[in-house]
Amino acid sequence: MDGLISSGNKRTYADFKKQIPKNVIPLFDTLREFCLSLGEKTIEDVRMHRVVFCKSFTFRWFADMEPQKDHIIIKIQKNRKEPVIINEISLKSDITNIKKTIQNAYESIH
Repeated sequence: MDGLISSGNKRTYADFKKQIPKNVIPLFDTLREFCLSLGEKTIEDVRMHRVVFCKSFTFRWFADMEPQKDHIIIKIQKNRKEPVIINEISLKSDITNIKKTIQNAYESIH
């Protein structure tokens, strides 16, 4: 029965960062830091190929970021009744609007 129960070993962002293409790391870090800055209730869930940001208590996700070779795919969920917004952010993109959309999604979770 050993190995069937999770021992709580959670993947860290430092481990995840090793698989991000070096040219994408600065943009990914900027967006990650922005998501974490939205509030004390923000939870970062590092998964195999992406990082998902949730709001605690309800554990609803609002941003799902997946690094690619030369861009980042960001999925944003404002609520469960609206379709997920999918954006591809290139390394030279102005991220002002995407930050506003992410913040709006975070604030819409009650």
